[in-house]
Amino acid sequence: MPRIIDLSMEVHRFMQTYPGTISPLIRVLEDHHETAARLNAAQYGADTLFNHCVVVLSDHHGTHIDSVFHGNPEGPSAEQIPLEHCYGPGVVLDLSHKKGGEAIEIADLEAALANIDYALKVSDIVLLRTDASKKSDHPEYLTDHPGMIRESCEWLLDREIKTIGIDAVGFDLPIPKMFERGDLWPCHTLYKDREYWHVENLSNLAAIPKPYGFTVSLLPVKWKGASGAPIRAVAIID
Repeated sequence: MPRIIDLSMEVHRFMQTYPGTISPLIRVLEDHHETAARLNAAQYGADTLFNHCVVVLSDHHGTHIDSVFHGNPEGPSAEQIPLEHCYGPGVVLDLSHKKGGEAIEIADLEAALANIDYALKVSDIVLLRTDASKKSDHPEYLTDHPGMIRESCEWLLDREIKTIGIDAVGFDLPIPKMFERGDLWPCHTLYKDREYWHVENLSNLAAIPKPYGFTVSLLPVKWKGASGAPIRAVAIID
């Protein structure tokens, strides 16, 4: 039996969310007793039936994948994300030594690959382990993480990597650091020039027992017209 490792964060009202994103709302719309009463089920001996909820959330809450449309007004939206790029061989690059606010440079990616003696293959799904997710319940999760820059992202794309994930609230650097550098959301604006997909808010990457030789599933909800979609990210270990 394959072993499944959950790489997704929980979504709840009090979670840390990207600045400018509303907090999610999950509320019971009708509980077990209310459903039974509405359907007059008591006459058949049923005073409880079923519960259902209403969920209000952003297309960028929790573990999610961005569509090209997120950074490119002319790009394809969430329902057009190719599933073949959301399921396949995974590679974890350990960048946990990088400090909050530090850029993930090309040299960091090269060193991480050298450390595991691995050469990237076409359509590998690259998972960037920063361990920022260990702070996901705290305010510093929004500001204390490293991030990608355009050059390092393009370096991966030039090696025919189509999907890249990170265990941080954002793929780019924290907002204050981007303004300090004068380089605003470089990997998001890259969507105007390159077609690729990145995943944010991954979790538990340290639990994957080997850096490659496993399968990763990042299948998105089919939300038409959305700029991103939630995923239940998992690693599958044979």
